[in-house]
Order: sequence, then C-alpha cells, then structure tokens
Amino acid sequence: MKLTDISRQLATALATVGVSGLVLVGCNNSSAPEASKEPVTEGATESTTTETAAGNDIDPEHSKIVIGTTEGDFADMVRNQVKSSLEAQGYEVELVTFTDYVRPNIALADGDLDINVFQHKPYLDTFKKENNLDLVEVFQVPTAPLGIYTGKKTKLDEAYKGMSVSAPNDPSNFARALVMMDELGWITLKDNIDPLTASKADIADNSKYDIKIVELEAAQLPRARDEVDFAVINGNYATDAGIKLTEALFQEPSFAYVNWSAIKTADKDKKWVKDVTNAYNSDAFKKYAHDSFPGYKYPKIWGENTATAPATAAPTTDTAPVTEAAAQ
Repeated sequence: MKLTDISRQLATALATVGVSGLVLVGCNNSSAPEASKEPVTEGATESTTTETAAGNDIDPEHSKIVIGTTEGDFADMVRNQVKSSLEAQGYEVELVTFTDYVRPNIALADGDLDINVFQHKPYLDTFKKENNLDLVEVFQVPTAPLGIYTGKKTKLDEAYKGMSVSAPNDPSNFARALVMMDELGWITLKDNIDPLTASKADIADNSKYDIKIVELEAAQLPRARDEVDFAVINGNYATDAGIKLTEALFQEPSFAYVNWSAIKTADKDKKWVKDVTNAYNSDAFKKYAHDSFPGYKYPKIWGENTATAPATAAPTTDTAPVTEAAAQ
C-alpha cells in the first residue's frame, strides 16, 4: 500500500472514525482535571489594554486573547515566543493549560478560550462531530512525530528476517506504526484499508522479514528499546525520555497527525485570528521552533518538512527503499 493510496484513504476516513479510535496517548478525563491559568504580564490592566487597542494595529473589538494548550511543548511555544510577539503588537495574552484532551475543546466552545492548540485534525473532526461543536482548524503547529528508533540494531539496513519491532499498543498509534512499516517496505498492508484503524488483520504480507511486533504501552517503549531490534516511539514519549527526535531512523511521512489550532467557526474571519496565525508563522517563531524543537514535523505551509530518514540510513538493495516525506 503506497503513500498516495494512504493519503486518499485518510481523506475519507477522517470523517467516519469514532473518537475511541483516535484518542491521543494519555487521554484521561476520569478525574476532571482543572485548567491552570497563567497570569498576564504585569501591568497589563484593563485601562492600559484599552489604550493599547486604540493606539496599535490590533483587533479593536478583541484586545485580549486567551490561548488554551496542553502542558508541555505547546504551552512553551506560547510562553516563550507567541505571547511576547502578540503583546508587542498590543494584545493582552492569557495562557490556560490543561492536563487532558477533552476540556480544551469544551472550554473553547463555551467561550472560556479564544483558541486552543493541542490536537491533530482527525481528533478535532471526530470530537466536534460527536459533541456537536461548531469549531474549525486554523493553522498547524510544530509537532513531535511518531518515529522508528534504534534498539539492538542501529541502522535500517540492518533489518533481518525474524527481527522484533516494538510498537504502541493503543489502536490509533498501532495503526500509524503499521503504516510506517508499510512505507519502509518491511510489511505490505492490504489495498483500500482504512489507515487510521489498520490492525494486524490488515497485514497482507509479512514474509519478507517475518517481523515479531511487540505491543507495549506507549510510555514503556523508550525504556524497552534494548529488548527489541527497532522501536516505534511517540514523539512526546521520546522527548520525555531524553531521546532526540533527530535520532529517529524514520518518521511518519503523513501530515495527518500534525497538530492544529482551533477556534469557533464564527471567529474565523476576525483580525485577531489572523494576528495569532501570523505570530505562529513569523520568521521569529520559525527560528524559535528550529532552535527549540529539532526533529519535529513542521507545518506543511512552511515547506520544510524534516526528512523521514537520514541519508546515512538508506536501505541496501535487500531492503525496500525509504519513501521520502510527502505533503498531503
């Protein structure tokens, strides 16, 4: 199954898969976690904000922007770059962080947030459909991708018959792992499958390498690398374990799982939305992202997606060629 086929299947599948099959790793709302609000910059009072709105090129009807993210890299992007950029333009910016993947969209729909940044489009599309929310994506943000990392073997061309490959055991990420192995030529998936829900039953041929796929909890994958030949690891767990994303031997080519910002559909043409979009796509933000998040998959619009595999890891004639990263 080729990348072009997978791309076409993704376009159809995004609107039909349930949230249960798309939940992000670690999604757990059982304890109804509280959101954490971070204080606005000292001195940004209501009176000064009103004066600033009148004297600078900001949206005169929306001078304060409340951004919601999950804690981690998306919050750091706001704290370390986006917030100061928008404040320099004249806006007041408040960051609200969450520890789950449900409340950010509910808070956005309820008007407690102006914009959120934490989710990929398949999750957003399904969540808003199943919860009847009038939300829309705006722009992509740098995202830690799923990747294949070294285990006992250190190069892709060391693949051999009978090798072991660990992969996340949750359905959504396991499907992504299978698609990556298909792209490498390690396995062959059946034609016309749904790449978002691919399972072992969708493997048409595993005879080339007779891979033993070891399914583990995503958080266990980094520390179990020495027990397998190769490991498929989620980007967030790789970085949490101190693994550099640039060390990946292969990263998923698809842009389907690059994360997006979301807003209420009614706000899509407002000036403040354009200003936030510009802040996340400015030269200053790009430099910050390159310096702070090497190895991430960058927004498609930037036109500089990281390679799926280093040139030094190119397969031998006995291994299927690595597919280059392709925009969808």
